[in-house]
Amino acid sequence: MTTRKHRQRYVLPDPPEREPEDMTSFKHLGENGNVHHLIQHFGNREATVFGSEKFISSAPRSPAHSRRIPDLLISFNAKPELYDASNGYVISEQGKAPDFVLEVASPSTGREDVGRKRDDYAAMGILEYWRFDETGEFHGTRLAGDRLVDGAFQAIPIEALEEGVLQGYCETLNLFLRWDNGQLGWYDPDTGRHIVTFDDERLRADAAGARVAEEQRARLAAEARVRELEAELARRDAEG
Repeated sequence: MTTRKHRQRYVLPDPPEREPEDMTSFKHLGENGNVHHLIQHFGNREATVFGSEKFISSAPRSPAHSRRIPDLLISFNAKPELYDASNGYVISEQGKAPDFVLEVASPSTGREDVGRKRDDYAAMGILEYWRFDETGEFHGTRLAGDRLVDGAFQAIPIEALEEGVLQGYCETLNLFLRWDNGQLGWYDPDTGRHIVTFDDERLRADAAGARVAEEQRARLAAEARVRELEAELARRDAEG
């Protein structure tokens, strides 16, 4: 009797460590909670991949030069467990390319973000590719986005809302991406408001706590009033 040997899964290598000057993505995505805000906004973690700082590869053993390391990717109707098992996003395993990729400009990657990386993301079939540059120094513009149309990227219109505020509509996320005086924001087109943030969650928790405390005070006051009435009735019965 023979047994079938299971092929060992090919796991993508860890990306190389970045230099401190290139850690701009952490400032605009991690430190301020932007990725957390997006995860909370979309939910459905069982079928949505939120990825960062790991390779995207067309196939498990694609040549190293064809892999890319996005600052942020989002893929709906995907398999987070495969992303974890492969240590990155393998398009052939997932059965689809990511819906959204974002690059945050840094001194060493800025030129590649607008050149070879843009071409590679289009070839991979990524639906929308966005670029954010705090100063505009490394990408040549502060905010830019491309949408895949017939296999090629077409620029997404970016409008100036006011001095120091740029905005473009991301169709795949149904959100406006905004460059606001060097800060990255995500705005709901239905409400015109930023998606829920840590501060919003804190205020909501504080408000809920205040409501609970007020309800408790009202309950204690009502119980005290009942005891007063019972005592008054008892006194009248004793006097009567």
